[in-house]
Amino acid sequence: MIFSPVVKHSSIRAFFGIVAMHDLELEQLDVKTAFLHGELEEEIYMDQPEGFIVPKKEDFVCKLKRSLYGLKQSPRQWYKRFNSFMISQGFKRSQFNSCVYIKFVNGSPIYLLLYVDDMLIAAKRMKEITTLKAHLSSEFEMKDLGAAKKILGMKIKLDRKSRFLFLSRQSYVEKVLQRFNMHDAKSINTPVAPHFKLSALQCPSSGEDIEYMSRVPYCSVVGSLMYVMVCSRPDLSYAMSLVSRYMANPGKEHWKVVQWIFRYLCGTSNACLKFGKTNEGLAGYVDSDFAADLDKRRSLIGYVFTIGGCAVSWKATLQPVVALSTTEAEYMAIAKVCKESV
Repeated sequence: MIFSPVVKHSSIRAFFGIVAMHDLELEQLDVKTAFLHGELEEEIYMDQPEGFIVPKKEDFVCKLKRSLYGLKQSPRQWYKRFNSFMISQGFKRSQFNSCVYIKFVNGSPIYLLLYVDDMLIAAKRMKEITTLKAHLSSEFEMKDLGAAKKILGMKIKLDRKSRFLFLSRQSYVEKVLQRFNMHDAKSINTPVAPHFKLSALQCPSSGEDIEYMSRVPYCSVVGSLMYVMVCSRPDLSYAMSLVSRYMANPGKEHWKVVQWIFRYLCGTSNACLKFGKTNEGLAGYVDSDFAADLDKRRSLIGYVFTIGGCAVSWKATLQPVVALSTTEAEYMAIAKVCKESV
């Protein structure tokens, strides 16, 4: 099994919502050479590395006692080692997200989120975080990054006085705009305009259009914008759902929509998620259109979940099958959002 242990983006945002609501301390750690901590279960041999070949034993090979970077097993073995250590410390792993750990000390929770080798820790008292850091450092070689400031390229700003936490991708958005030479574009107020009606019929058919679109970095742009949407911009969900349907063979009209999204980002690059102290708990909203897809007449579903009034999970996507009525489309949308709520 090949995978790296990563916490879901929705779990990270829900975690930040809890931190802001309960005014928790928030710290960050990094594991040095994480994959080297894994313990191999198979018998594996490797050639002697260049520069470390034993004289007169050039034909010998090395038997690995620990995992190395480059092995298929390394990410899995690192996670198994870390998970067993956390369980031994009294933490419980979330049954819905295997990289979320919770432990209660005197009725107060300690949270730990793991993204490969990056960790976020939150607790009511700094003493509990310091104790956990000491236990982790005794088992693994750790780098203490102090108060959390950045995770997965997202900037974290925790204002303890006003009890607000801000999550932003402004620097990444500005880099993307610069990279595709759209930083000086005239800004607009909507992520996509209602007059855009995209379909497969607008895909290039003539040699001239095919040649023109071959010079357009459509896939690269959509992928870059998709990452912005997934991390911290629910307002881009519908627009990205629209343009990502034509990745295989985009046309000029599809490219116009992407340029429109760029212009929207020019004026909203500093937009961020704002988590704060509130009595509001988890709330979910869902809606569906009916057969709006011009190609296969499928319906679009859109949902968003909030904690404390701030979005933590969102999606806009076409339903997998064709609905026969608006009622059926709505039922399919509710079924989808109920799964996400669980």
